[in-house]
Order: sequence, then C-alpha cells, then structure tokens
Amino acid sequence: MSAVYHIVVCGGIVPDPLQTLEPVKGPAGWGLKNELMLPAILDPWAGHALFEAANLAKNAPGSKVWLVSMGPKAKLQQVMMTIAQKVPFELVVLDGPAGGFVEVATVGAALAEAIDAIPGLDKSKLLVFGGWQSASRGAGATMQIVGEKLGIFDQFQGVDKFEPQADGSIRVLERIEGGSYQESVVAGPPAVVGWATGELPEPPNNPQVGMQNMRLVMPALQKAKPVKIEGGPEYVGVQIPSQKRETRIVKDTPVETIAKEIIDWLNA
Repeated sequence: MSAVYHIVVCGGIVPDPLQTLEPVKGPAGWGLKNELMLPAILDPWAGHALFEAANLAKNAPGSKVWLVSMGPKAKLQQVMMTIAQKVPFELVVLDGPAGGFVEVATVGAALAEAIDAIPGLDKSKLLVFGGWQSASRGAGATMQIVGEKLGIFDQFQGVDKFEPQADGSIRVLERIEGGSYQESVVAGPPAVVGWATGELPEPPNNPQVGMQNMRLVMPALQKAKPVKIEGGPEYVGVQIPSQKRETRIVKDTPVETIAKEIIDWLNA
C-alpha cells in the first residue's frame, strides 16, 4: 500500500451507559441530573471510528491520526486516561458542552473549523472519520455537516468496511436494509466516513502507546479552544423512554407455537 492518509476522527464523550440517566431542566436548559458527576466514556460509535482509523494508518506508512473532541476539559481528561492507551493519535480539544441537547449544526461547524486549523493537515490526503450515530442523541447529521463545511462531498454512512485498493481507490461497504451492504468505490481522499461498528475489536491497553499519547494530550487540553453554543432547539419536555418487559417461562414449547405467538404479537 503506497497511499498516505491524514485521518481526522470526530469523537465526543457520553455518560457511561451503565449509569442511570435522568433528564433535568436547569438555568442553562436541559441536561442530565448530576451530569458533571457521571463517569464518561468515548462515544462507542466514535470509538469504532478511532480504532478503524488507527488500523488504517498502521497499514499505510506515513499516515497520521488526529482525534478532534468537544466536551468539558475535565471530562475529556478523564476519558483520555483510558482511550489514550488504546491507539496512537494526536488530540485536538474544543472546550464546550457535550450531550444530546446541543444543536448539531453548531457542533458540526465548530468541528469543521477545528479540523481546518490543524497544522500540517494535507486535505488531499484527508479522511474524516466519525460515528454514523451517537450514544447521546443520534441526530445522524453531524458528520454530514462537517463534510459540507470542509467541502468534502464523497460521504459514506453506516460503514463497516473501508478497504484501500492497489490502484489507490477505496472500496466501501455501507449498511442498508435487510442486513445487506451497498458497495461503492471512491477514487481516494478526501472523504467523510460515518462508521457503524466496523470489523475490529477494542484494542487492549498498551502502556507504551498511552505514555506517547499523554505527552500530547495534556498540552492539547491546556490550549483547548472554548466553544460557546448559543441558540438551538427548545424542548418542551424530555423523559426517558418507558421500559416494558413481559417474561413468561414455559418449558417444552414447540417451535411452531413460539413462532405463531411471535407473529400474533407482531400483528396485534
């Protein structure tokens, strides 16, 4: 493989999904109860994008990965203590709000501006990776807006495979209905890639990688650019979706009976 890529991963942080999340309205609008106290993680969709980016860079010598993240600096520092041990990257920090109540167009514009300002970034080699969805809100529009702001119109969403070819082109598999894929071939960078889950597992912690990353993480946090989000949607009410589970234990039920019950339930 002779291609060299400059891969920028857009990745936000979200509360640990194992916590109880309760929406509350405060003076600044809607948020989560005790949000600053909740442990945070890198958005899982963005995590897939980061691991795929690192793998692509590893197999394309001379390539480099940046992680552009917007959120409260204290929370980002907490998350970086873990994620920095996974794969090599250079962090770019935007000190702003994180969560599902932030206007997506404003976030997309801020991310695009931060990418545009990365020193040494070659846009002819640029691949912008991110999550197809998000664990915070899932507006599904952030990556498209980032791409449009950067003037990148080759965009792919729901990607599970991004495979460089010998001629420099890239084969892309995007999820479509019914568990099938749409196969595309793009001539090469620049492109925007919204990842689904990809094909890679979460890498194990590597203390050596962590030490290398943390040398750049702390300075990046210290010079984080403040981002002020104004305006945006107004929510009349916010509530957690109700959970409903009905369990019935019956032994030795024939498969045909189970299937009929499921069909009857679906048709009800």
